[in-house]
Amino acid sequence: MNISSLSDINFDSIFPSPRISSSLVDEADSMLINERDQRTAFSGILDSAVRLVNEANAYSNAAEEEEIKYAMGESDNIHDLQIAQQKANVALQYTVAVRDAFLSGYRELMNLQF
Repeated sequence: MNISSLSDINFDSIFPSPRISSSLVDEADSMLINERDQRTAFSGILDSAVRLVNEANAYSNAAEEEEIKYAMGESDNIHDLQIAQQKANVALQYTVAVRDAFLSGYRELMNLQF
């Protein structure tokens, strides 16, 4: 499974240092929040998640096609079938792990007390 879809993201630009808005500082201050970067960060993470789900779906479809070919006698190579099934399984497990980590982080954020 190719996990490079998540490596496209520059996390330094996604999670910038906290910035404080004040009339005492100029716009070049690193402590000011830039709303445009936050939307870009979210869309980047969302796009990576969508690519991850699409990749897992593609591996699942490929495994299903190999199963059909093997069952119909078009292919007698069980090695290719097992590889396709294993790739689909690993892709699904990785996608579920990413989802669980995201939900755990979301729950933790929702439980924060201000």
